[in-house]
This record gives sequence, C-alpha cells and structure tokens, in this order.
Amino acid sequence: MARSKRELGIRRHWRVRKKIIGTPERPRLSVKFSGRHIHVQFIDDTNGVTLASFSSLQPDVRQTKLKPNIAGAALAGKMAAERALQKKIKIVVFDRGTRKYHGKVKALADAAREAGLQF
Repeated sequence: MARSKRELGIRRHWRVRKKIIGTPERPRLSVKFSGRHIHVQFIDDTNGVTLASFSSLQPDVRQTKLKPNIAGAALAGKMAAERALQKKIKIVVFDRGTRKYHGKVKALADAAREAGLQF
C-alpha cells in the first residue's frame, strides 16, 4: 500500500533522530521550513529544553521580510548562529529533519558555520 508524503517524512525524521542527540555541551540544531517561515532551535535533548531559537516570525526579524528560499535560509543561518553564540553555544549537532542536505538546508548550515558554529 502506498504511503503518504507525510508518513514518509515522519519515517525519515525518526531515522535521522535515532542517531542525533543534543546534550548541554553539544545541543541539536533543528531546522524547520514551512511554506512561509523558517524556524531554527538549539535543543538539549537530555533535559528536554530549548536553549536558543530563531524564527522568521519574531518581531525583530519580521521587518527583514525573510523568505524560505536559499537566500533567506543563508540569512537565517547567520542570525541563528549569532543568537547561539550570545548564549555561549559554539558546537552543535545538525538535525536536518525530513529534508535532504542540499538547497535551503545546506545554505543555512553553511551560513551558520561561517558565522562561527562548529558542526
């Protein structure tokens, strides 16, 4: 029986997540792209806490009119890395979620690396 895209995405996400665990010393950088927005979180899975976050919905970011394309993802990666560095987060584990590591996801990761994060 054919599975829906959503079911396949959930299976891909769990396949990635069983290998990636965020700790207080090395949190998980989780990336989510919706149709209009970009969300990035730095998560400590051992305590179940979000240490830092970035979203294109936040008031200070909304003025930039950030779009979920490659250019917007690069800018979001840079801004998210700056927020993480303010919270003294330097080393992270990258969680691409259900997406392949190319295009928007790769642009966000490369921009975060250039801004000072280590993967």
